[in-house]
Amino acid sequence: MDTFLLSRIQFAANISFHILFPTITIALGWVLLFFRYRFARTGLQKWMDAYMFWVKVFALSFALGVVSGITMSFQFGTNWPGFMESVGNVAGPLLAYEVMTAFFLEAVFLGIMLFGARRVPPWLHILATFLVAFGTTMSAFWILVLNSWMHTPQGYELRDGIVHATDWFAIIFNPSLPYRLGHMLLASGLTVAFLIAGIAAFRRLSGDRTESVSTQLRFGLILGAVLIPMQIVMGDLHGLNTLEHQPAKVAAMEGNWETGPNVPLLLFAIPDEAARTNHAEIAIPNGASLILKHSADGVVPGLNDFVAEDGTALHPPVAPVFWGFRVMVGTGMAMLALSWLGVLLIWRRGADALPRPYLMATVGMAFSGWVATLAGWYVTEIGRQPWLVTGVLTTEAAVGDVAAPMVMATLMAYLAIYLALMIAYIGVIFHLARRAAEGKRPTREEPRDAPITVPAE
Repeated sequence: MDTFLLSRIQFAANISFHILFPTITIALGWVLLFFRYRFARTGLQKWMDAYMFWVKVFALSFALGVVSGITMSFQFGTNWPGFMESVGNVAGPLLAYEVMTAFFLEAVFLGIMLFGARRVPPWLHILATFLVAFGTTMSAFWILVLNSWMHTPQGYELRDGIVHATDWFAIIFNPSLPYRLGHMLLASGLTVAFLIAGIAAFRRLSGDRTESVSTQLRFGLILGAVLIPMQIVMGDLHGLNTLEHQPAKVAAMEGNWETGPNVPLLLFAIPDEAARTNHAEIAIPNGASLILKHSADGVVPGLNDFVAEDGTALHPPVAPVFWGFRVMVGTGMAMLALSWLGVLLIWRRGADALPRPYLMATVGMAFSGWVATLAGWYVTEIGRQPWLVTGVLTTEAAVGDVAAPMVMATLMAYLAIYLALMIAYIGVIFHLARRAAEGKRPTREEPRDAPITVPAE
């Protein structure tokens, strides 16, 4: 493998690891604010118990997100110097805005949020939690501004191959930002909803019968049930925006080779780029036209429209985009089924009487948000190839002149470290849940339905 391919794999590995943790902290900050506010309003200890448990997960996720983000940013200078050389006049200020408006805010108030529950007045602790949550959202905003601009660049001009900003309003509020930002914020909310529900289910299976666990389980499932329909609507809007600005990506997502009406929705297929066809198709007639054009006669772009005269493909790799899209949608459907079934069971039986098989399924879905996020991210990023900045800079033109063995060595080191950190991260979360459950499990002399006393704040 050459430097170009290895550098792409290395950056993909870095960003795949990094994005997992902001996906949790963006929404978890607001969930913690809700828990803290409910405790202040009601005085019920179950809300503070929930806050104190999940603030530990937030701290762990925040730390790993910061560290992995730093290593990722190094690669702009080592592996991809052409990126900053060409579009640094836009990318540099946007990244600086993220540091000034988000990271500093988080850094200043994070300590109060983590350690100030019993050391500062309640209003100050709530304010600190709000500012940290706001900071994580602002961080996501600026990063997604840059990412969206790379997909749908506006407000610039080229001078000698260098991008210069001409309209910062157009740069920031580029055509795909609202949809990309909304899609990501809802993805974060769903990730946190199923993580909370999954860990609460694990604690319930481990013998924790406290009211706080029941509240967390109920909260996670209801939040997931509310957000998943919103995500489906936002995904549809995002798809229509992508169809307008990046039709080749949509063609790859649908696995559609020929432009035309009455295009079926492929549930399963094996794309064959060499033969420019699909094998073993299972499809819903007119489905893609109905979804993308809201009409069975709607014309959907085909991949064969994006081929140069010499036969060079000007569209992204089909298989990873096609399958990534289906993994994302399939995971979303599983989320919809699990959360809505859970809400129905809670309504009929209560959160304390959920059947064991359902609780086990909920534990299995604890990190499903990560699966959907990564699949969607691969669709987004692979789907813009061969461009790094659409119509401005190709990915190949930005790669640095680094020896392939050096990139391979650092890639192996990254993968080993990330694997160890991932195992440790998941292990720590379940360790915290198990320890919390053991601390709240009834003793042999205590009836299982006896109330469990929790110390006041």
